[in-house]
Amino acid sequence: MNRPDSPLVTILDDEPAIRTMLADALEEAGFRTLSFGRASAFEAALKTHQPDVCLVDLGLPDTDGLTIVHRLALEQGATVIIISGRAQVQDKVTGLELGADDYIIKPFDPAEVVARVRARLRSTQQPAHSGNTALFQGWTASFDRYVLTDDAGSETPFSHAEGEVLRLFLSSPRRLISRAQMQEQLGGGAGESFDRAMDVRISRLRTKLREDPKNPQLIKTIYGAGYIFLGDVHWS
Repeated sequence: MNRPDSPLVTILDDEPAIRTMLADALEEAGFRTLSFGRASAFEAALKTHQPDVCLVDLGLPDTDGLTIVHRLALEQGATVIIISGRAQVQDKVTGLELGADDYIIKPFDPAEVVARVRARLRSTQQPAHSGNTALFQGWTASFDRYVLTDDAGSETPFSHAEGEVLRLFLSSPRRLISRAQMQEQLGGGAGESFDRAMDVRISRLRTKLREDPKNPQLIKTIYGAGYIFLGDVHWS
């Protein structure tokens, strides 16, 4: 029997066989699970449960799965992994752009899903810095609430996926972070879809930090090498 403090994984997929297969594999690996065939039941459960990882199929009968992914990324703070039969690169890029942390294509081996869930939880639970609040250049990043606050008190939310990238930068200020290091630290598959997702997340962070896109002062691109965060950072 799994412990009540074991990580909770929710499974949202309209195929009962897939829900059962994933639940069995995850529970055997020590996770707690809740399974749903419709988005409406899943969203109702979120009022009383806080999942650590959400597995979301895109082909749902009552709601577009991408809508659920985007809402989860901005509001719930959970790790979101898409499980989908859509194998085109653009489908992956869109899902990652909307805030998903990973994308797994059907058909899959349930052992792969368990491994990806574990990898995502490791990156969340073992951050480069243990603090939950970072102060830099007039901004406060609150990683427990997923909010950026400026010096006037105005708040701007950021997604879990954007928060992973921001934490990585804030934990290593004034040091070059290569694409390879980002892939190693943040997980997910390498290649075009990962690179595109990182570009989008960094672009959105720059927008939220009110950076000049032609001449950013905080997150600098070092072409052919990676990125450097140039602000002074204090953690609490």
